[in-house]
Amino acid sequence: MPDPTTMEAAVHEYVAAFDAGSSDRVAALYAEDATCEDPVGSPIHHGREAIRAFYAGSMATGAKLKLEGPIRVVGDYAVFAFSVNLHWEGSDKRIDVIDTFRFNEAGEVIEMRAFWGPTNMHGFA
Repeated sequence: MPDPTTMEAAVHEYVAAFDAGSSDRVAALYAEDATCEDPVGSPIHHGREAIRAFYAGSMATGAKLKLEGPIRVVGDYAVFAFSVNLHWEGSDKRIDVIDTFRFNEAGEVIEMRAFWGPTNMHGFA
């Protein structure tokens, strides 16, 4: 089982790397064959390079992340609530999200799933 301290540190690095605009740092948290489904039900991004490209696009919006409570670590999962905050089309917007990270023994993310939908989007017309 992955080390809980490593898993929690990965979540903090994810937030810091996203806020720094570094899709390379975010992608480095993922295993080479990882998957990313954001939001759940959308097409899945397969592999580190596809995941890096997905985050590069997300970061281009200028969005910043803020943890909204403690990180929950159980088994090979880290689960955390956070908000995505951005200024878009002339006004501030927020999306409330819960992410799950599943880790391999090496402490790399092998699966990310983001849970959010229309009722979690605030300030959008």
